[in-house]
Amino acid sequence: MYAIEQAVLQFIASTYELMQWPGVIVLMAIESACIPVPSELIMPFAGWMLIKNQSLPLAYILLAGVYGALGNTIGSIVAYEVGMWGGRPLLYKYGKYILVHHSDLERADRWFAKSGGWSVFASRLLPVVRTFISLPAGIARMDFIKFCVYTFAGSFIWSAALTYGGYQLGEHWEAIREVMRPFDPALIVIGLMLVGIYIYLHIKRGQNQEID
Repeated sequence: MYAIEQAVLQFIASTYELMQWPGVIVLMAIESACIPVPSELIMPFAGWMLIKNQSLPLAYILLAGVYGALGNTIGSIVAYEVGMWGGRPLLYKYGKYILVHHSDLERADRWFAKSGGWSVFASRLLPVVRTFISLPAGIARMDFIKFCVYTFAGSFIWSAALTYGGYQLGEHWEAIREVMRPFDPALIVIGLMLVGIYIYLHIKRGQNQEID
């Protein structure tokens, strides 16, 4: 894992050397298009390499937050569209093989219509989860404008906070990733547990329907 992160880090550094601030947009767009390039590396490195190392004032952290949020929103729109135009038809056709039926999609639609905004916002503040939330939002056809607004808002806070951390830590900015890395397995385990609970409840509901 460490070797992979070092390779990603070199890619980030090369992108910043070539593109400077537009590189933040590009990298954060990649991260939100369900390609796991950690924002915990992208934004702190920007705080160090693009701000502190160039002796720019602290106010540039807000600019970094805007660029990061813009990139996240662009990448999230791509994932949202893939979910809506690709993922939903596939689930309609093949979902029964993975225990997803039309009624499940209808429930997801209602849930995202009612609570999707705050869920998207909160997800943008969580490692790992934030990279993939756009797909289910697209599959559930969440209101597009609301999706973009909450995505940008949550991503701005996340991006600015990580940039500030990188700015304060200076050349030791990678310590942020060291702090957050232990949470990755826990989030993955929680996700797997939720999938397991869903499968159990789905099978149980099907058995009850057969009895009735």
